[in-house]
Amino acid sequence: MVQAAARSGRTDPIGLLCNRSAARRVSMRLLSRLLDRASPESMRFLRSVVSKGSHMLQCLCGKSLKKNKNPSDPQLKGIVTRLYCRQGYYLQMNPDGCLDGTKDDSTNSSLFNLIPVGLRVVAIQSVKTGLYIAMNTEGHLYTSELFTPECKFKESVFENYYVVYSSMLYRQQESGRAWFLGLNKEGQAMKGNRVKKTKPAAHFLPKPIEVAMYREPSLHDVGETVPKDGAPPSKSTSEPVVMNGGKPVSKPDKET
Repeated sequence: MVQAAARSGRTDPIGLLCNRSAARRVSMRLLSRLLDRASPESMRFLRSVVSKGSHMLQCLCGKSLKKNKNPSDPQLKGIVTRLYCRQGYYLQMNPDGCLDGTKDDSTNSSLFNLIPVGLRVVAIQSVKTGLYIAMNTEGHLYTSELFTPECKFKESVFENYYVVYSSMLYRQQESGRAWFLGLNKEGQAMKGNRVKKTKPAAHFLPKPIEVAMYREPSLHDVGETVPKDGAPPSKSTSEPVVMNGGKPVSKPDKET
């Protein structure tokens, strides 16, 4: 064994085991000696060595028997939740994509996936429709089939333990004040630039239903449309986006 180590140029145990030729010679010598002195006990020991030996070698050499994780496997831990606004409503997304508030605490339209997409940054996706909540350059809330930078919201805990969600992309140009997700006293969605952080309209209390694992959403450019019939995503400037309330407005321009 010492001679094999000397010929391989490595004397430390890990170096010896990682050297394939030296390890093979040592293993053959040990196997030969065990077979010469074969007994039921030694044969059981030999089977144990053979079954565990490869695992030990790979561990010592810094290799793992575990296969690489499939990139398509869910890797983000988020929650399925309802978002209760301090105004007395649960945020909900209707089948047509319209956002508003509801008093019903059991409707599926108020269930959302809160998916972590950064440090204290989340995507808010309707469980029922699969659409993401987004905010455009004018502060209007709308729903998007594709995940874009306008779908990213910073999640912050306010001093009263309510949570506020602000756009990661847009804010007041002069003051730098953030634009927030909010509902008014009638349960209607408000423009982000009219929602103040200190007011009940911006205060939400997540009521988790369950913990779930999510795949990381693919990030698309603002203005991309959903591909049809296998065609690649395209940027459309002619078709209007249906904003909250069902009123068509012009496509939001990208921030420059």
